[in-house]
Amino acid sequence: MRLLTIVHQDDSGPGVFADAIASAGMRAEVWKPGEYEPPPGEPGDYGAIISFGGEVHPVQDGDHPWLVTERGFLTRGLEQGVPLLGVCLGSQLIAQAAGARARLASRPEIGWYEVGLTPEAEGDPLFAPLVASRPAGRFEALQWHSYEVELPAGAVALARSHICLQSYRIGDRAWGIQFHAEVTGADFQHWLDLDGTGPDAVDAGLDVAAASIQTSERIEGWNELGRGLCERFLRVALQL
Repeated sequence: MRLLTIVHQDDSGPGVFADAIASAGMRAEVWKPGEYEPPPGEPGDYGAIISFGGEVHPVQDGDHPWLVTERGFLTRGLEQGVPLLGVCLGSQLIAQAAGARARLASRPEIGWYEVGLTPEAEGDPLFAPLVASRPAGRFEALQWHSYEVELPAGAVALARSHICLQSYRIGDRAWGIQFHAEVTGADFQHWLDLDGTGPDAVDAGLDVAAASIQTSERIEGWNELGRGLCERFLRVALQL
């Protein structure tokens, strides 16, 4: 199976999803639309597509016209029934491709935030194991975003925080997750070092030192969760 990964910047790549991809015996092809690379063929040429995060916001088409190109590619992916998984910006772009609106969230979420699973998550092939392992239906998720998306028409909400939609499924082949299930501890620390005192971080009330300590304590379990999500997505794609 051909797998396409859409990478928007070098420090927001596959992270621990690369472990799951390797375990499945796959080799990921990489498309970098932010470098104005043309789309590598059609979405239907691939057995699955994963779009990752980045510092660009989903409404900045004027400053970053490649967003229009990627969104069109993802729209065709939905139309062609290609399994899709989006992380943060990637999730927002998939939702937009399905007709949903992106907007500035009421406040940024940067660091660890509690996320609640919806009743629909119990029967979802990616999220059901999380429900089974968390009877309270809640978990702490590692985040870095200031924009959110509405739930696309006909989609199913799988998780929410107090701020916004955290995960959804469109049909039976496309998922979006707002939280960073892919990120390694080293990459998150890099983000803290670069932008931990930026405007969004200030608005979020981020304590850089506390976030760094929390992440070092929690990252092993968090990475296990991320690998599992990606493994289950790839399993769905392989079975189609």
